[in-house]
Amino acid sequence: MPYVVTATWTVREGSEDTVLDAVRELTPLSRAEPGCRFYQAYHDPQEPLVIHLFEIYDDERAYQAHGDSEHFKRLGFGQAIPALDKRERAFFLAIEP
Repeated sequence: MPYVVTATWTVREGSEDTVLDAVRELTPLSRAEPGCRFYQAYHDPQEPLVIHLFEIYDDERAYQAHGDSEHFKRLGFGQAIPALDKRERAFFLAIEP
């Protein structure tokens, strides 16, 4: 059953470029992961310090592999997350026809 993750990253003022650079590099690497079905970062232009991520994985194991990947350790945990004021995540199971 597909595993859906939504994340909201609130960027510390002055760290926008650090986080956006990480997200831009992380996106194609995440999309190329074997268990990743969809990975998209987006934001409201009226709230430039808030970045949302919408992710769909084959299952929870694929999501865990994403978090354990070299690129997420380097770009997520190493670059983007330390530059955030707040990180929120929610987890769901997709309803399939």
